[in-house]
Amino acid sequence: MTENQQGTEKVQIVIPAEVAKIMSKWGGHSVRLAAARGALPMSGHNLVTVLFVFYHGENLELKEEALSTLQTLPAQILLAALSQPELHPSIIDLIVKLRYQDSVVMQTALSHRMIGIKSLLFLAENSSGAVLDMLSHNDEILRKTDVLRTAIINNTHADKLMKQRLGWVEPTVVEPEPVVEKQQVAASTEGEDVDTLDDEELEEEVLSKYQELQEMSVADKIKMALTGDKEWRTLLIRESNKQVNTAVLKNPRISEGEVLNVAKNRSSSDELIRIILLNRDWVKLYEMKKALVVHPRTPLQTAMRYMTFLSEKDIKELAKSREVGQAIVNNARRMQMTRKR
Repeated sequence: MTENQQGTEKVQIVIPAEVAKIMSKWGGHSVRLAAARGALPMSGHNLVTVLFVFYHGENLELKEEALSTLQTLPAQILLAALSQPELHPSIIDLIVKLRYQDSVVMQTALSHRMIGIKSLLFLAENSSGAVLDMLSHNDEILRKTDVLRTAIINNTHADKLMKQRLGWVEPTVVEPEPVVEKQQVAASTEGEDVDTLDDEELEEEVLSKYQELQEMSVADKIKMALTGDKEWRTLLIRESNKQVNTAVLKNPRISEGEVLNVAKNRSSSDELIRIILLNRDWVKLYEMKKALVVHPRTPLQTAMRYMTFLSEKDIKELAKSREVGQAIVNNARRMQMTRKR
C-alpha cells in the first residue's frame, strides 16, 4: 500500500509487489523513468497505477513523463485498467480528466461502480458530443444528485433538446406587440420539409417526437429514419444503433446541411463517415472535404487526399491545430513549404 498526496487529501492505493519494486529505488532512476514512459512490460492496471503514483509524486521529471504517457496511452490499456472492479476512484478521476474527449474510454468509465461524483461533475461541465450524450441519458447516474443535471444544462455543448429532457424550461421573453400585424403567408406543401409552425410549436413537436421515440421498436425507428422529416432525422441520427442512424443518411429528403453536420460531429461513427465518403455528390462540397479532413474516423489516406483541395488559409490552420492527428499536422506543414516555393 502506498499513499499519494492530492492537495490536502491523502489517497491510499494498494500496490502489487512487482509494481512496488519499480516505484522504489530498485533498478535506479532509469528503470522508473522507463516505467513512466510506458516502456516496461506490465498489465494495463499495473501501468496505470504506476503512472498515477508518479504523476502525484515529487519527482518533476517522472511526473511530466507520466502525464505525457497517460495522455497518449492506447485506449485498450486504459480499458484494461478500468475493467478492474476495485480500481481506486482517484485513478478513475485522473483518467477522466485527461481523456474525457475519448468516448470509448468514457463509456467504460461511466459504467464503473467506483466512479465518483467529482469525476461525473467534471464530465457534466466539460464533455461534449457522444460523451455528454451518454451522460445525459444515464438515469442511474443522474439520480445521484441534481447538481449533475444542472451542470449539463449549463454546459455550452448541450443542445436545447438535451436540456429540455433534463427539465430545463426556456425563459419566456416578452416582446412588444408589432405596430403592423404580420401577414400570414401560406407555405407550399411541396418540397423539402416545409412547415408553417412557429418556433414554440416546432419545439413542442420535436419534444413530442422524442417522447414517441421512446416507445418505438428498432424496426419502426429504421422505417422512420428512411422516410421521416427533418425533426425525425435530427433525433434518429443520434441513436446508438447503427442500423437506425445509418438509415438516416439513406433518407432521400436529407439535406446537404444535415450531412455536413454529421461530418462535423467528431463522435460520428466509422459507418456514418464511410457512407458519406461513398456519396460523390456530398464529397464534392468544399466544406464537406474540410470537415472530413479533421474527422478522427476518416481514413488517413483519404484525409490527406482531400487536403490538396483546401485553401491556403485552412492548411495554415491545420498546421497549427491541436485537434487533429500529428500526421495531418505534418502534412499541412509540408504543403505550406511546397506552396511557398
